[in-house]
Amino acid sequence: MSIHISAGPGDVADRVLLPGDPLRARWIAETFLTDAKEYTTVRNMLGYTGTYHNIQVSVQGTGMGMPSASIYVHELINDYGVRTLIRVGSCGAITPDVELRDVIAAIGSSTDSAMNRVRFGAQIDYAPVADFDLLRGAVDQAAGRGVPMRVGQVFAADAFYHNQDETYRQLAEHGVLAVEMETAALYTIAARHRARALTILTVSDHLLTDQHSTAEERERGFHAMAQIGLDTIVA
Repeated sequence: MSIHISAGPGDVADRVLLPGDPLRARWIAETFLTDAKEYTTVRNMLGYTGTYHNIQVSVQGTGMGMPSASIYVHELINDYGVRTLIRVGSCGAITPDVELRDVIAAIGSSTDSAMNRVRFGAQIDYAPVADFDLLRGAVDQAAGRGVPMRVGQVFAADAFYHNQDETYRQLAEHGVLAVEMETAALYTIAARHRARALTILTVSDHLLTDQHSTAEERERGFHAMAQIGLDTIVA
């Protein structure tokens, strides 16, 4: 049992999907896993373990933002021996050629967080990236399901509400596809502890056009993303 996860020894699989929303963790467990059992409810950040294609998999909510996600990623790796982590979340597109419901695999993550400058010192801009085998696997799994997948950089923002139009324009000019709030932390912590990590995202909003998915559209999009994540994590 760790500070923020009330699982006992053996309750958490060594492969974990990480949705930000704990209710999405419950939905994934109930929809895709066989014999799913809840192993934590601390702070209502729900976690479940079951099987997918006869392989044990856990699903753990992380909350929103890098401070919250960092807690769960750190404890999963260091207290429960998790070796493979795939974030499955939503994002806002910032380039015109990315559309609502597109699925994105994050090859790397820029950020405005000071997290890595604190970690490495002010003279270092560490560039956290995905595990290549997981990234390649996700692309192959998406292709096998007929789901077009975009691969590129994302931007992990510290704040949800802010005026960043000019910043987003510059990021898009440098190949960043979308904005979310967790990937830079996930990739950094996984690299530090020699774990494998990947982020797969569904575009739920478009920051250039102010388009937003409906609840039904988000459900269909998240369904594809969850299946790709699960197919990748058990491959």
